Amino acid sequence: MHHEEQLSHESGCAHDQGHGYLDHKAEYLRRLKRIEGQARGLQRMVEEEQYCIDILTQVSAMTKALESLALAMLDEHLSHCVVRAARAGGEESEEKIREASAAIARLVRS
Repeated sequence: MHHEEQLSHESGCAHDQGHGYLDHKAEYLRRLKRIEGQARGLQRMVEEEQYCIDILTQVSAMTKALESLALAMLDEHLSHCVVRAARAGGEESEEKIREASAAIARLVRS
């Protein structure tokens, strides 16, 4: 990350202002730990040479869990960081909208 990009990113939604997701940090961590458990379960399934369809079913469940987490974080980002920047206006607002659009595009492509 370039220094200018890092400053722009940090200033747009800094910890002193509070990232939107911090209000639900414990919930996000709980979900991530569950996803981590799903990944370990997939490793065990492959090690134990379980049926490929069963593994694919678990991959699908893990993918949905990740997508759900990503959408929840995106919603938090839009509701907090982007709204805050939009109220401030100017270049910061435009940058936050560009960031959100790029994040949405990445989610759609994945």
